[in-house]
Amino acid sequence: MTKKWLFERGKDYYYRLSKEEGYRSRAAYKLIQASRKHKLVKEGDVVVDLGAAPGGWTQAARMIVGEKGYVLAIDLKPIEALPWSNVEFLEGDIINFEDLKIQKRLPRKVDVVLSDVSPNISGIHEVDHAKQLELAEASLRIASTILRPRGNILVKAFQGNLLNDFLEDVRKIFETVKLFKPLASRRKSSEIYVLGLTFNPKSKSKPSIKV
Repeated sequence: MTKKWLFERGKDYYYRLSKEEGYRSRAAYKLIQASRKHKLVKEGDVVVDLGAAPGGWTQAARMIVGEKGYVLAIDLKPIEALPWSNVEFLEGDIINFEDLKIQKRLPRKVDVVLSDVSPNISGIHEVDHAKQLELAEASLRIASTILRPRGNILVKAFQGNLLNDFLEDVRKIFETVKLFKPLASRRKSSEIYVLGLTFNPKSKSKPSIKV
């Protein structure tokens, strides 16, 4: 870690806010902002959080769903436990979805799938973009299996030439598709969030992308 990196992080409003409010990462505010704007996660929802480490989105999701909801957090890395009985953790690779046996851990069909999963960043945009979209597609495949009808998804992507193909895939099974850049995202970041609302696996319509 360089002195410049430490200095910039110290200046970061959302980093400092996450420390003050007890969230494990500044990324928690990306989910909070998406949920407030688009009514993504609601009280009592069942949520699956993909790429959950270190747990910031999991914390934010649990705060929204409350005691009557449930959150299953999944990551390749172990995640330190949270003090709620309706939050569980599963260690595994979302690319090998069948091996995870997610459905056995769920109380019912899922209301929302969240995916903030990222590859190991190489610094080469074309490579990172392709790897990120592979993870986004894996997240979409999982969502298509575990979501209830009319459920929602929020998945991170990197902007680039493969994004439109991914959006076409999301359109096939969600009635409304939006692109969302949270205020908590760093300005220079190429990350963009794809929001799929109202899951309909039988839908043949292709609605317009809304920004």
